[in-house]
Amino acid sequence: MKTVFKSVLLLVVLGVAYLSLWPVPINPVVWDAPPAVPLEGDFAANDALSSFDALSLDGLHGPEAVVDDGDGTVYATTHEGWILRWSADTQEPQIQQWVNVGGRPLGLAFDDSGNLWVANAYLGLQKVTPEGQVSVELDQVEGTPILYADDLDITSANKVYFSDASMRFSPVEYGGTLEASLFDINEHSATGRIIQFDIDSGEAQVVMSGLSFANGVALSPQEDFILVAETGEYRIWKHWIAGDKAGTSEIVVPNLPGFPDNVHLGHDGRFWVGLTSPRSKPLDDVADKPFLRKLTQRLPASLRPGVVAYGHVLAIDANGQILANLQDPNKQYAATTGAWETAQHVYVSSLTEPVLARYNKAELGL
Repeated sequence: MKTVFKSVLLLVVLGVAYLSLWPVPINPVVWDAPPAVPLEGDFAANDALSSFDALSLDGLHGPEAVVDDGDGTVYATTHEGWILRWSADTQEPQIQQWVNVGGRPLGLAFDDSGNLWVANAYLGLQKVTPEGQVSVELDQVEGTPILYADDLDITSANKVYFSDASMRFSPVEYGGTLEASLFDINEHSATGRIIQFDIDSGEAQVVMSGLSFANGVALSPQEDFILVAETGEYRIWKHWIAGDKAGTSEIVVPNLPGFPDNVHLGHDGRFWVGLTSPRSKPLDDVADKPFLRKLTQRLPASLRPGVVAYGHVLAIDANGQILANLQDPNKQYAATTGAWETAQHVYVSSLTEPVLARYNKAELGL
């Protein structure tokens, strides 16, 4: 019995030592989580996203971003590095594997010359010509590497605004985009930034910094501001890039019921925001307890807070008022990263799904 007792005691001591002392990549900081937002009022629960046309990706998965070229062709990214494309006017589109850009393409935007620009989490800012030639145009700014290029938009003056989600956790080094994002949000060191890149001059500069996982970026119709999703703080910023307020920022949506991802300009003054997952109560509860967050990181991945299967996209106006609230509590389409609106459809993108969800706008009441 003494031997058994000693063995158990040794295991307990070793377990406590492991949970207390084993090195982990994160160095958590104290932060104040805002009050949880219930699914009521503007965010009232519904199942508007549960029924959709599932566009096959032919064995690929993770259509993180969608964009159209204005001439009837729609494009999407995949986890495997492909840029897919198809005709928007086809009821049953034949999706083509157009070009593989390598890494993990996340954000997409066209310039006025027809080039497709890609925020690639593994490689930086890329350009794809109409002929399908791929080049990396920017992989560092102000002497620091771009570790996690995430989303982007482009002005008519050829200025690209894109997010570098984290200066701490590269998806290349930390096991992928999801894994690196969880590290960054758990640590909460707020190293995300927004970068402006001038296509014509090749110059780049940081225009916003100190963001807790900088994510979605969307340009206003007048090109006087961008909306920026700050995933780790559950909020949306407006950053002015022209006019009397140029260079200043303000929060337009201070508290969301989930983690905001991509932001895209839609029709009729709408900006679409994807919520990848509902907020994590365990994560919020330990916001002011760095030691416990570090301890949690030592647990097996299956025991840590992760992405909950729940679809949710919102449309907001330029001042953050909720215009549309679409959800899928039935787990038919999860990890919703954003929405792209065309004349007839809304395409909802996903971090993980093996299909792309397409919705008829009239059926959504849009």
